[in-house]
Amino acid sequence: MSTSSTTRPPIRQLAPNVINKIAAGEVIERPASVVKELLENSVDSGADQIEIIVEKGGTEAITIIDNGCGIPHDQLELAVTSHATSKISDADDLFRVGTFGFRGEALASIASVSQCVIRSRSADQETGFELIINGGNTESLAPCSQPFGTSISIRELFYNTPVRRKFMRTVQTEMGHITEAFTRVALAYPNLGLKLTHNTRTLHHLHASENWQDRISAFFGPEIADKLIPIESEHNDIKLSGFVVDPSVSRANNRMQYLFLNGRYIRDRSLQHALTESYRGLLMTGRYPVVFLKLDIPYDQVDVNVHPAKLEVRFQDGGKIYSQLLGTIRNRFLSTDLTAKAQLQKPSGNEPSESSVNPKSFALNAPPNESQSRMDFRPTAPVRDFTSAPVGQGPGSMSAGSHSVPAFKPFPGAMPIRQPINPNDPFAPTSSETRSAEQVALEQVAFPTTPASMPRQTALQVHNTYLITETEEGMVVIDQHALHERIIYEQLREKVLADKVESQKLLVPEPVTLPPSDAAAVLDQKDTLKKLGIEVEEFGGDTVLVSAYPAMLAKQNPAEMLRGIVESLTTEGSEPDRRDLIDELLHMMSCKAAVKAGDELTPEEISDLLNYRELCQDAHHCPHGRPTALVFSREDLDKKFKRI
Repeated sequence: MSTSSTTRPPIRQLAPNVINKIAAGEVIERPASVVKELLENSVDSGADQIEIIVEKGGTEAITIIDNGCGIPHDQLELAVTSHATSKISDADDLFRVGTFGFRGEALASIASVSQCVIRSRSADQETGFELIINGGNTESLAPCSQPFGTSISIRELFYNTPVRRKFMRTVQTEMGHITEAFTRVALAYPNLGLKLTHNTRTLHHLHASENWQDRISAFFGPEIADKLIPIESEHNDIKLSGFVVDPSVSRANNRMQYLFLNGRYIRDRSLQHALTESYRGLLMTGRYPVVFLKLDIPYDQVDVNVHPAKLEVRFQDGGKIYSQLLGTIRNRFLSTDLTAKAQLQKPSGNEPSESSVNPKSFALNAPPNESQSRMDFRPTAPVRDFTSAPVGQGPGSMSAGSHSVPAFKPFPGAMPIRQPINPNDPFAPTSSETRSAEQVALEQVAFPTTPASMPRQTALQVHNTYLITETEEGMVVIDQHALHERIIYEQLREKVLADKVESQKLLVPEPVTLPPSDAAAVLDQKDTLKKLGIEVEEFGGDTVLVSAYPAMLAKQNPAEMLRGIVESLTTEGSEPDRRDLIDELLHMMSCKAAVKAGDELTPEEISDLLNYRELCQDAHHCPHGRPTALVFSREDLDKKFKRI
């Protein structure tokens, strides 16, 4: 069998300008990449005043001016050559990088795909010098008038790489990316004075400040600034500080999770997962938390030489940082009142005036009548025992620690929780850390009160859905279903961790026919379902038998209950995470067992709900992340009624 032979082109060394263009393709993706690299160089130079001037979204011109240390005139030409840097000197320095730049690629890459002019003056020079580079080729170096520092102007970006230029987006889109690059550096360094101008219009003019909260407020306004919750922890050599935002403020994506490692903005999947876990049960599905966090770690414990854009890093002990971040935020939430505060907005122009409002539409304004019997506390509805029905406990039997099942393993020095970690806890990440005897003792402190010893509380039930009660702050409106769902969830979760879920055996197992994939998913998770009090077995074909199910769901049809959890089993994939799966099933079961909107409650039931609200770990949100209550402050009410 004959084969055709071809002549292979000879191997040759690429020209420097080709190498720089290849590097530019990795480092310089768009105008925002130029702004990022040059802005970071200015920070590394020690500048405390930096100005960025952009024209047409950076497609026409970008100029960055700083008052840093400057570049000596005899090193200007060297500065724009590939792999020339003042940040490191040998390979060992790669493992203790303390600056933004270290590869020596940015200036060479930018200069190779643009028309570049660099003016710089160092402190020991009497005059500045100007270097002109066109497409990577040096054209001239001459003295010029220049204050101390550096000015770099980039024009016609990608003019000699038309394919890359063709892929640039609209001016608005490119400017949006530039603003984000500016924001990341400005947030990391509030002590810098920064100015961003686009087409002669000043977008940001930030004065240096030692207060990080002021810098955050300058970018995101009072909506975020007023909801910041400070956090801080230090363990060994790792320091965590910054702000998390109240769960009442969230976003549809994770773009507002600002994580800074030693002053460098990073994105890390593990840390983002820790943030999601710390907000578990506080945000609705599809919502992401907003955070501004700084991590200070010894340089030799992190590798930043992972990604061309240096957004990704590799930690020496990522598990320890994960636990510290998760534990710090959750401990902070446990000590913070996260009850949602209602905002009484001023009426807009299209709202009805007083004269056009029908007074009968307000129940509190209309005279009492038969239709308003829901505001009468006579026990007309069957009594549900909140101390026993949900989880089979008798009155006053809520055991020590049942109010605070831990969702994480704390690191040494964290605020103690009241119950020791169960080694089989599916809600806690694995960790090799151990706790001191003092911590264990603190965790075992009994909860001081029980529902039986608490005073009877009253509230007004409105529309058989909401409970209204007063506090020292003002008025609280409680969603009865959301609150009861949270109470049941926490009690049931404790029983799952202790393997004490009451299960009710069926005299005759009930067959349930499911689609083949759903039946397989149910049988694959037999052991997990058993922990929840649900016992299933194979019957043949696409049918499974339900032989037992939770006593708390006695009024639920076993077949409907099983079909209700199939979606949770299948959406997690063929190998769902055990912790996520159990948590999702607990959410579903708690929702089904809780009182519903429209259920009339007796005074005893209302009192039980309010008492157990004080014992919950996260009473401010239901397991799905919806608020259980809204607080209307006395001041807001007084303003609304024109008292002040």
